[in-house]
Amino acid sequence: MTGNEITPEANKLCLDQFLKLSSIAGTGGHAKFMIQNGDVRVNGEIETRRRRKLVVGDVIDVGGEQFLVTNAVVTE
Repeated sequence: MTGNEITPEANKLCLDQFLKLSSIAGTGGHAKFMIQNGDVRVNGEIETRRRRKLVVGDVIDVGGEQFLVTNAVVTE
């Protein structure tokens, strides 16, 4: 893991929102394409649901870069 951590606001962060907020995807359409294309893994499994709710402890992998969902501050 690279040490990237993202904090969801009241556990309401969806996978597509995460990709946009972390600047992995430039737009919602790009996030949707990445997810539908199978380029995103959540906890080691390919995730194709763009509205997947993220919870504390989830690990998101995009192109080999990993991000951890925490209840702490956002760090890189």
